[in-house]
Amino acid sequence: MEAKSGVPDIIVRRLPQYLRALTQLQAQHVHSTSSQELGEKLGISPAQIRKDLSQFGEFGKQGTGYSVNYLVDKLQEILNVKRVWDIALVGAGNLGHAIARYQGFTNRGFQIRLVFDQDPEKTGERIGDLIIQDSRKIKELIPAHNIHIAMITVPASAAQKVAEELVAAGVRAILNYSPNPLSVPDWVHVEHIDPIIQLQHMTYYLE
Repeated sequence: MEAKSGVPDIIVRRLPQYLRALTQLQAQHVHSTSSQELGEKLGISPAQIRKDLSQFGEFGKQGTGYSVNYLVDKLQEILNVKRVWDIALVGAGNLGHAIARYQGFTNRGFQIRLVFDQDPEKTGERIGDLIIQDSRKIKELIPAHNIHIAMITVPASAAQKVAEELVAAGVRAILNYSPNPLSVPDWVHVEHIDPIIQLQHMTYYLE
């Protein structure tokens, strides 16, 4: 897969790792770094880091490395996180509650604005400052709040139907916690999070 700029998606996937490492350095008041230092932090070769960043311009000088503040600013610009993106969360079960309460989204460019659930007993309940909305209001409330990103934390059997409703409401990017693949139009970007797959990947390396 290629990103909109023609940059391979595998490179785009590494950029948030670079941004996280750089923001950690920034918090430590480190002003400059090198591909060698970043590589040691991330387990990625310095040559790969330099190659990845070169897809977007020249950000450092040989012998002097990278300005941390400048590179953070440029990566935020490339990843479109110099603003705060509002998110809709569908599914207010245990996982949905935990995600809605997570405090680490806003300082990285995201904020959960709406929470939906189909269970009438949950409608009107609060999760922090958020009020759980009836899922039947997805097509009404998501366009009203100009939301284009959603997370799905519903049971696998309901995920496809929810995805279709989100797409109809104008959502263009979905983070899917359901193990089921989603069938959506090509212009909708879907990311899947399945802990079982990650666990099975790890157990391959265990005796």
